[in-house]
Amino acid sequence: MPDDPLSLTFAALADPTRRAILERLATEGEATVNELAEPFDISLQAISKHLKVLERAGLITRGRDAQFRPCRIETEPLNTATEWIEAHRQTWSDRFDRLAAHLERMQKQQEDSE
Repeated sequence: MPDDPLSLTFAALADPTRRAILERLATEGEATVNELAEPFDISLQAISKHLKVLERAGLITRGRDAQFRPCRIETEPLNTATEWIEAHRQTWSDRFDRLAAHLERMQKQQEDSE
């Protein structure tokens, strides 16, 4: 897997379990691994692997509170991904507008020649 931050973010977001974990952290705040695992029908080991992917992407951090290591969401990688999407959304929108105009011209030419 590539190591650039944007690729790591999108790779982490590609999995629905990881997105659900992020949603849980965003709406309810920090949580332990056991708390994050509760709604899923998968092992704690599988949840830990998902958390490692999220942590590697910088989407979560794990603190230390006695024997607990609560997880918390980090928003900067999400902000970076949103900025990238928005920058490219305008390009894609412009291209679709040009394509629509081109198709309209082609349709008008076809109608005029009939």
